[in-house]
Amino acid sequence: MNAVCILLAGSLRATLPAQEFTVAWMHSVEKTRWEERYHVEGHSLVLDRARVEGSGAGMDPAAGAKLEGGWWTWRPRGAPLPELKLTISPYTSDYDICFAGRCTALHVLAQTSRAPALAVIRPCDGARRAQSAGGEQVRR
Repeated sequence: MNAVCILLAGSLRATLPAQEFTVAWMHSVEKTRWEERYHVEGHSLVLDRARVEGSGAGMDPAAGAKLEGGWWTWRPRGAPLPELKLTISPYTSDYDICFAGRCTALHVLAQTSRAPALAVIRPCDGARRAQSAGGEQVRR
């Protein structure tokens, strides 16, 4: 099984034993939730689903989105990513990282305060590598 690593300032902070995860956040202006689901494919992250509770202020659903249970849902098209960069900030709601049926705030997983920081999420070689580098093994 592939794993997902969370790094902060180049230092491994956590390993998620998952091949797929969701990044979710509250839009700072519209106050509606946005979710993006990723899966690990080789050494890349693939965005395979996005959904949003509403639209407006730069968060319009993509063409072809369908309204399902109050959420606009679609399958984004784009190249796989080597990593995902997310800003931890005290000025907006934190990101939630969801896997195995549970969500945890990004700053908690990254073992840091809400002070401004850049977190990097990327596929890693597995839990053993993360543990040998001193990262926390996150299990759900």
